[in-house]
Amino acid sequence: MHGGDWKSYLEQYGKEPLDFSASISPLGLPGSVREAVIRSLTAADRYPDPRCRELCRALSARFSVPESRIACGNGAADLIYRIVAYVRPKTALLFSPCFSEYEKALREYGTELRFCERAEQLPELAESAELTFLCQPNNPTGLLFPPALLRELLDSRGILVLDECFLDFVEKREEYSLLGSLPYRRNLIILNAFTKSYAMAGLRLGYAVCGDAGTAEGIRSVGQAWPVSGPAQAAGIAALGDREYMERVRAFIAAERPRLLNALTELGFEVVPGTANFLLFHSDRPLHPEGILLRDCSGFRGLGTGWYRTAVRLPEENDRLIRALRECD
Repeated sequence: MHGGDWKSYLEQYGKEPLDFSASISPLGLPGSVREAVIRSLTAADRYPDPRCRELCRALSARFSVPESRIACGNGAADLIYRIVAYVRPKTALLFSPCFSEYEKALREYGTELRFCERAEQLPELAESAELTFLCQPNNPTGLLFPPALLRELLDSRGILVLDECFLDFVEKREEYSLLGSLPYRRNLIILNAFTKSYAMAGLRLGYAVCGDAGTAEGIRSVGQAWPVSGPAQAAGIAALGDREYMERVRAFIAAERPRLLNALTELGFEVVPGTANFLLFHSDRPLHPEGILLRDCSGFRGLGTGWYRTAVRLPEENDRLIRALRECD
């Protein structure tokens, strides 16, 4: 199961949990985005633009990429399935552990899967794969792949899909992104979304930036006809115009993540020193903190029982998590 299933908790216990299982910006939905969504409702009686033209223009201006190379979707997960549906790879390479939707989408199309647990082996294994999915930084570990290794992967014959959905939370993120390689690499697709960074999980909005306009058009050609709602398109445009928000989010995470990491370590947990807005840690005993949702990571390929992922939230919420974990038997 993915994180963020607060509704199941509510129905079972009759109260909402404090949700650490979904790694969403702790600063919440930006005010500019909220206002844009409200304004967009005046056009709710019309179909949304199926090509997301204004949103693509805003993304083009932000990242200096031609509009023709951008495809938008109902969150990054929607685009993962669209990419697989368009490429129809016979073979694919996945890192282990990684986001589960890559494997799920590929299995639905009968792709032969290969797995890699050591980053240095990726370039060699990618030579025989038609498609490689990687998450930068990796989910659920939060660790970054070296940029030189990623550029080496681009020399393989297959397509590299680099999921940068958590990269907005990383300091010096430009050093770890492959956006600068797009003009020169036809086999590169970069995935991103507004879900985590702008706390827009309920609005569902993601985008793929492709090294080739034909690939972007192919991604747009599969799946449903109206992948992004009008309110979501308006929200994305507003979010792109709010540069100050992400600066505040990054500064907040940079200060609060080490504090949470130290507190978890002091409780005796093995903590992976990630770089995003979440932390992966191992516990020798089952953890069920009262009133709190943690992401149980035992279902991730390459992990096992005892691994958990926690979001980095507001200081008082992080303090509540630590108190609850301290009380777990």
